[in-house]
Amino acid sequence: MTLEVPPVARSEMMIRKPVAVVYAAFIDPAITRRFWFSRGSGKLEEGRSVAWHWDMYGMSADVKVKSLEQDRRILIEWPTPVEWSFTPRQDGTTMVSITASGFTGTDDEQVAQAINSMGGFSLVLAGAKAFLEHGIELNLVADHNPDAHVGS
Repeated sequence: MTLEVPPVARSEMMIRKPVAVVYAAFIDPAITRRFWFSRGSGKLEEGRSVAWHWDMYGMSADVKVKSLEQDRRILIEWPTPVEWSFTPRQDGTTMVSITASGFTGTDDEQVAQAINSMGGFSLVLAGAKAFLEHGIELNLVADHNPDAHVGS
């Protein structure tokens, strides 16, 4: 079987906070580190690159910020395109959608990458929801694969 359409990973979650609060949580590494990576080299700014670190795994990633639309959209390359869309709702909550695309390799490898991305971004959104709504750090990303921690 050959893919007719390249796979796209999409994860969505409603977060019970205003859109400005939710958007800021993904722009500012001082907040993002509370539910995703362990540290970042700076706030996201259009046209700039930042480094995100997962110290527990001994990993980092260089992220190129392609486009920012205040309280509406974030587009990065990591190394493939990843886009966040923020939709304010009438009740003051925010719908967040993360879409990853541009996977490479064989058809099977592309599908596996899309599935892995969808799962990872689902953890990120669940962690963001817990932190932003309740101030709880669930450590979902770190606890997802504890045997892979550096020094395990």
